[in-house]
Amino acid sequence: MTISEMKEKKQQLGYSCEKISELSGVPLGTVQKIFSGITKTPRYETLRQLEIIFQEAIYYEDMLHDQTEFPMMRETQLPYQGGRKQGEYTIEDYYVIPEEKRAELIDGVIYDMYIRKKHGSCMVFIAPTDVQLDCDEKTMVQPDVFVVCNREKLLRRCIYGAPDLAVEVLSPSTRKKDMSLKYGKYAGAGVREYWLVDPDKQKIMVYDLEKEEFPVIYGFDDCVPVHIFE
Repeated sequence: MTISEMKEKKQQLGYSCEKISELSGVPLGTVQKIFSGITKTPRYETLRQLEIIFQEAIYYEDMLHDQTEFPMMRETQLPYQGGRKQGEYTIEDYYVIPEEKRAELIDGVIYDMYIRKKHGSCMVFIAPTDVQLDCDEKTMVQPDVFVVCNREKLLRRCIYGAPDLAVEVLSPSTRKKDMSLKYGKYAGAGVREYWLVDPDKQKIMVYDLEKEEFPVIYGFDDCVPVHIFE
């Protein structure tokens, strides 16, 4: 992404230099010099940091445009809400949610924004997005859904390295590959958590690859813990 493209996107998003500095980690003075034109040739590492936040914004817009259910929001039953069911919550319930817990209330349903806290340091992707899993020239995969928390792995052409969480949806044509071949590849590459979603049996097999040898199996009505977020 060129500086001109970033300037155009900055204007579209209404981002201030302070906001861009906060999201990217680039010093405010550096951001101001780049977008004012004082700095003509910024360092590559600085451009990459800036590029990532604009690519993320574009990704969000594309997801919303397609009216896809964005996996950044995880629906969860909140125990401190007086036993009400999802769909029954009100503004009164919303205002008693602890300040440190990012959440949204939509049509009586509370969504826990656990990935988007801390300015969205972890990002969610869906297929088809290329993942150069082993950082070599022999393996490129496209997990159905995956989470990356290290933004240095985001390259223009692909994700370079193992995601933190990978989710595969089983089908008759992919079941064997997802349950054996991909399981071994993900574990060996350093994926921290692997989910296998079985629509036919309405089960989710969760592998905590950092701690557990065997998967924990959940039903579609269960609240499934995400181990990479403790």
